[in-house]
Amino acid sequence: MNIVLGITGSIASYKAADIASQLVKQGHRIHAVMTRSACEFITPLTLQTLTRNPVLVSLEDEKNSWKPGHIELADNADLFLVAPASANTIANFAHGSAPDPLSSIYLALPRETRVLIAPAMNGKMWLHPATQRNVAQLKADGCHFVEPACGDLACGYQGIGRLADINEILAQCDA
Repeated sequence: MNIVLGITGSIASYKAADIASQLVKQGHRIHAVMTRSACEFITPLTLQTLTRNPVLVSLEDEKNSWKPGHIELADNADLFLVAPASANTIANFAHGSAPDPLSSIYLALPRETRVLIAPAMNGKMWLHPATQRNVAQLKADGCHFVEPACGDLACGYQGIGRLADINEILAQCDA
């Protein structure tokens, strides 16, 4: 399966390395796309090494080809997985904004491409009515979610907002 793995700005971004590694071991072809804020938590080189493919961070990365790479990635994706997904990225998707390559790929996906989103954020952000409206909109648009888990959060709080267990995310990829 050809999977576009989106990584957004979250302390849970480091877990994307394990997700990518496990998916590669299962025989999937992984193309990582990172938001600039994700690069504050994990380097593109890590994902490039694990996936054995270039990592897209900005549209400037596409200068090596005449063909827009984000459109090609969208066209060839069997699964569009975002793990972790920030509130900002969820809002961009829900409102059709494309300020980065990840959101551009989302908007360019063929309608039949499966979209799986695994949010990770502070519990107050997750439960905020605006975030819940955005999630509801994405579900209405046909996106699937791996709901965030409860537990210790990086901000020091306890509650909902942790990235779901990696095994749960991997199981949903095959569902």
